[in-house]
Amino acid sequence: MESRKITTGLLVFYLTALTWIIVFKMQFSLGELGRMRNINLIPFGESVIVNGKIHFSEIIDNVLAFLPFGILAHALWEEKPLVRQAAPIVLTSLLFETLQYVLAVGMSDITDVIANSLGGVIGIGIALAISKIFRKNWRKFVNITSLSCAGLLTLFVGALLAANM
Repeated sequence: MESRKITTGLLVFYLTALTWIIVFKMQFSLGELGRMRNINLIPFGESVIVNGKIHFSEIIDNVLAFLPFGILAHALWEEKPLVRQAAPIVLTSLLFETLQYVLAVGMSDITDVIANSLGGVIGIGIALAISKIFRKNWRKFVNITSLSCAGLLTLFVGALLAANM
């Protein structure tokens, strides 16, 4: 039970950091956010095409950003069907894209929703693999790894704060 509380805390920390990164563009002041309201509903359309070719780095970044969500979701809701584990990931991505549009802080893009959702589903797959490898202690492994990453992220944000003072 204690492990579940730690995982829940890690998920809250992760979602807070993800909100700061995606919605608030890692800004420390709302005044520094740009004003842009744009929406793209064509998957892999103009928003990811650079010089006539699909620019994969942003898609890959979105997939990677949502991997931890899938891992933590599976750690918390392993007993639920995979669709019920993935639903919060997809809904969170939709919420982020909607917030970007409503707050006029970025481009809302269906490609981001697809890439984010794919990252979360891959994360669920990674968690499934970890649970097979580590069997009884897999949640402990996920929590220790996640705590380490959370610590590194906190140090990074602290360094950013110190550099911007």
